[in-house]
Amino acid sequence: MLVELAVGDAYGAGFEYAEPAFVAEHNTLSGYVQHPTHLGIRPGAYTDDTQMTLAVAELLVSGKPWDRAHLAEYFVRAYRRDPRDGYPGRFQQFLDTVGTGADFLARIEPASDKSGAAMRAGPIGLLPTVEDVLHYAREQARVTHDTPDGIAAAQAAALAVHYCHHGIGPVSELPGWIGSRLGASWARPWRGKVGSKGWMSVRAALTTLSTSTSLREALRGAVAWTGDVDTVATIALAAGSRTPEITNDLPEILTDDLENGAFGRDYLRDLDSLLLVAYS
Repeated sequence: MLVELAVGDAYGAGFEYAEPAFVAEHNTLSGYVQHPTHLGIRPGAYTDDTQMTLAVAELLVSGKPWDRAHLAEYFVRAYRRDPRDGYPGRFQQFLDTVGTGADFLARIEPASDKSGAAMRAGPIGLLPTVEDVLHYAREQARVTHDTPDGIAAAQAAALAVHYCHHGIGPVSELPGWIGSRLGASWARPWRGKVGSKGWMSVRAALTTLSTSTSLREALRGAVAWTGDVDTVATIALAAGSRTPEITNDLPEILTDDLENGAFGRDYLRDLDSLLLVAYS
């Protein structure tokens, strides 16, 4: 799951809020694309979506309490050991100035309804019950996105992984299943460009998943929406990788060219193994 979502993030990063004509021309899956204006993110590098997901996954496998203090500590640790571009500007400036989880919690204003809590929620979906998923997703969202929409988006993204991982039903029925738990709006198909709100990215991901039969199809479809497509792809591939209904046919070039430094492809694969052993 972690490698696939990182591929989605890194591939989508080349197209985030790019012009539709650029997306249409280059969204071929033939390799990573240099974003026309975000020149600080090199092709094949993942962004904040994956880095914050790593923090969530690492806390899950650590056995430590699932509380705001530990979540904040893991968020800070993940960034400070491997600073990178891709975060919203103000939040990255904030991360550059905090040294501990306690400092993070003392200074954060968790009033956002954007996609930050949803993009990192995928590993929570591996938990055994819907109640666990809803609770863990809510608690991690409250650290930075303590708003009704921020929390619901995180819960929906985690539930998508849960539904696929546990084989609850056909993938085509995923949006309706989430809608029955979080509200009817989650079941409505997404249309058009994806904005910055968390519910937008998640609904676009749910529509993409429910109409795809392969990860290749899901990745191209996620990016084709235009807008905040790296987050759509991250959420869609996290869930899609956990169901046999969706063929894992990502092009080898995207896996091979995914960054592989200290916290790159091999690290993601090893942490993924720990997650699946713990929550299979």
